[in-house]
Amino acid sequence: MNPKELKTIHEYFIKLNIKNDIISEASPQFKFIKINATDVLLRQGELQQYGYFILSGILRAAHYSNTGSEHCKEYYFKGEMSFLYSAWLTKSPATYQIDALNHSEVIRVPLNLLNLPEWLPAKLELLQQQLLYKEDKEIFLLLKTPEERYLHLLEYAPKWISSLNNIQLATYIGISPISLSRIKNRINNR
Repeated sequence: MNPKELKTIHEYFIKLNIKNDIISEASPQFKFIKINATDVLLRQGELQQYGYFILSGILRAAHYSNTGSEHCKEYYFKGEMSFLYSAWLTKSPATYQIDALNHSEVIRVPLNLLNLPEWLPAKLELLQQQLLYKEDKEIFLLLKTPEERYLHLLEYAPKWISSLNNIQLATYIGISPISLSRIKNRINNR
């Protein structure tokens, strides 16, 4: 891993209240990985061992049914850590697959670090972030109309609008791509 990549992951964990020397001690366990679009980092049904800090590109967590349908749980962007909290906490097989939407560069981080006492501040910070995010997502999906969801993404997550295609956005919002096109036309005609 080059010094710039190491500095980036170092700064990420500093923000999660991990001491400098503890991060330095763990850094040999971090691994820089380049991945292509559609590469799979965690297969559905596997036990999760790693989280992926995104340096560039977009990852997603999606569930694939036996009938071939796909349900996107989440998208992860530069500067975010991608892993499945439930599978991590319960040590159970992943319900979702984590894969790349495009060429991406990530740093693989062993999740067992977060179980060490000296990493407890990061674990608590990540859990707090996830809880708040889940609450916001419930409001997003349960209390907003599809048009309000799209307007919310326009205002608060413009990188989603510019980085994801209509099919990906529509799936996340919970509507068909045709409905999303209608919403966009309605908004543009106002």
